[in-house]
Amino acid sequence: MKNSSVLLILFCSFFVSCKSSFEKVQKSKDYPYKLTKANEYFEKKQYGRANTLYEELLTIYKGTKNFESIYYRYAYSFFNQRDYLAASYHFKHFADLFPKSDKAEECEYLNSLCLYYMSPDYTLDQTNTVKSIGEMQAFVNKHPESKRTKDANNMIDESRAKLEQKDAYSAELYYKIGEYRAAAVAFEQIIRKYPDSKSVDYYLYKIIDATYKYAKNSIPSKQEQRYADVTAEYNNFIRKFPKSQYRSEIEKINVLSSRALKKLSKL
Repeated sequence: MKNSSVLLILFCSFFVSCKSSFEKVQKSKDYPYKLTKANEYFEKKQYGRANTLYEELLTIYKGTKNFESIYYRYAYSFFNQRDYLAASYHFKHFADLFPKSDKAEECEYLNSLCLYYMSPDYTLDQTNTVKSIGEMQAFVNKHPESKRTKDANNMIDESRAKLEQKDAYSAELYYKIGEYRAAAVAFEQIIRKYPDSKSVDYYLYKIIDATYKYAKNSIPSKQEQRYADVTAEYNNFIRKFPKSQYRSEIEKINVLSSRALKKLSKL
């Protein structure tokens, strides 16, 4: 118990000492000294303290040769604290302020990387995902030979996949609540937006399934045409994906649809 108390007292003393030391640096009007300390905090990964000092020093050193390096570390201090919103803004601003800097390309990339990190789960609003794709694509177009281009392209692909997942999630919701026509239209739109998707045969399967259920739940006067739509979608599927894993399922749906059409023709 005594040892624990001693350690706690020593820790508290050290914390108070560090806080007191930082406050002295903050109050100092010796700006070269303050810049040295800010860089020391940054190197020691004490990014919050470094950020606080850099924020003041930006005003002091604006227009001087030190301004660029201060602003670069200032932006990075946000990034290293995972404040990606602020970091994105400042990396972009840095690239705009210093387009000829050897760090401009890096900051352009980091701006889009921050937006990528802010992209939420696919079930949520995807505004930052869309922004990230735009910024990443702009980076790739501007720096096609950059060592970062491969990573940028990978993140573009991942972000587009997330948008596709979001659209598929919405289409599935329509299906689950029994809005079969809306579901079919939603899956059709996904195919138009992502024609190269690996899931196109699944989307076509869901269109057929939703179209069949839509026809089944329609009033008798509308059913014949809607069952005929199922047959048309079935033929389209077989032509495009004869070996799909969903073929057996749509075969069953087509049989049911054909039987329904035969019954209607006898009425």
